[in-house]
Amino acid sequence: MPQVSLRRLSAVRNIRSLRHQLFTLRSSCYSTATEPSSSQHRRTPPRVPNLIGGKFIESHSSKVIDVINPATQEVVSELPLTLPEEFKAAVSAAKNAFPSWRSTPITTRQRIMFKLQELIRRDMDKLALNITTEQGKTLKDAKGDVFRGLEVVEHVCGMASLQMGEFSSNVSTGIDTYSIREPLGVCAGICPFNFPAMIPLWMFPVAVTCGNTFILKPSEKDPGASIMLAELAMEAGLPDGVLNIVNGTEGIVNGICDDDDIRAVSFVGSNTAGMHIYARASAKGKRVQCNMGAKNHGIVMPDANKDATLNALVAGGFGAAGQRCMALSTIVFVGDSQTWENKLVERAKSLIVNSGTEPDADLGPVISKQAKERIWRLIQSGVEDGARLLLDGRSIYVPGYECGNFVGPTILSNVTTDMECYKEEIFGPVLLCLQSDSLDEVISIVNGNK
Repeated sequence: MPQVSLRRLSAVRNIRSLRHQLFTLRSSCYSTATEPSSSQHRRTPPRVPNLIGGKFIESHSSKVIDVINPATQEVVSELPLTLPEEFKAAVSAAKNAFPSWRSTPITTRQRIMFKLQELIRRDMDKLALNITTEQGKTLKDAKGDVFRGLEVVEHVCGMASLQMGEFSSNVSTGIDTYSIREPLGVCAGICPFNFPAMIPLWMFPVAVTCGNTFILKPSEKDPGASIMLAELAMEAGLPDGVLNIVNGTEGIVNGICDDDDIRAVSFVGSNTAGMHIYARASAKGKRVQCNMGAKNHGIVMPDANKDATLNALVAGGFGAAGQRCMALSTIVFVGDSQTWENKLVERAKSLIVNSGTEPDADLGPVISKQAKERIWRLIQSGVEDGARLLLDGRSIYVPGYECGNFVGPTILSNVTTDMECYKEEIFGPVLLCLQSDSLDEVISIVNGNK
């Protein structure tokens, strides 16, 4: 027992360290680890804890992944890969909490959400700083990340009305029909890296306010916001075991898909991961929803308002460094495109690429060196396939952050639908420009994209 208490005490200290982590080693270039690694050769960063049964508990795993600040390459924290028995303990905690939680009046659950939204507003700046430190987006974007999630929390404060069933009297002689909405049990959410606050807040507030209990797996690249939100949920009064957090990678994902006590899974992320999760979890009889990749098109007509259109294209294409599933990655101009392209390049050149903590930054770094290399490769494949490089952001230099994963705004024109850069979701600050003679042809292009 003393050992367990010490580990929990250590986990609490780690949370405090994570919440106030500042990135100061701007001139140091750590390598970005994609596989579990040992950290004995450098100072030991705080370890990210799991949340099991209402307690933050440090994993016993010896395998860890470094959480990297993408602007500086500083190791912000270490994320242990949760052991199978620790994962099962989290599921058991959620299962045990379910009977009493589902019996809790909906008005009581709503009051917890009312308190949670108040606490999120109170800690908005702290959450945003953590997101910028771990994910890289600008502080303004990070606050928007939190705010969009907060809107979901506000929405579920009206769950009593949203959960109402239906009643029809006398549908046949002496027969009335009615429907009621009941919680499923233990549900799980698997989150991506690009919105560390918004997407967890899409998931667990809705699930728990409906009376379910929840297992949350944050992205291994930026787990800090999920830990902070869980802290706030417990401060708001969420009972022990209703929300649990497990950290890890493929092993935990497969565990969520396979565990018989988990009734439903929600996922946001890449096509490859989403198709795997959908197939594996649905094969076990779970309810599964997967929100995956996209290739979003903007259609520009000849008579469009130039200023409004250019502002929309630049914000949609380069905001959040293009790392969002609703990013505008492809523009199709109806008629002549040259005038539009010249103006678009001018606007894009005016954007400031910098660390997300710098007040003048319009876009920050991409999440990892691997992501940066993939973006570079897709840009180059477009050039080799015959596209014209109007603006090349690959050689961007950010003073003071030379080791950062920066890609500047990039624009390719003369792109065709058979190019790899068009077929793949680039997930970076890259705009592809196509040209068409008619709106009907554009609609065919958009509908023909997978």
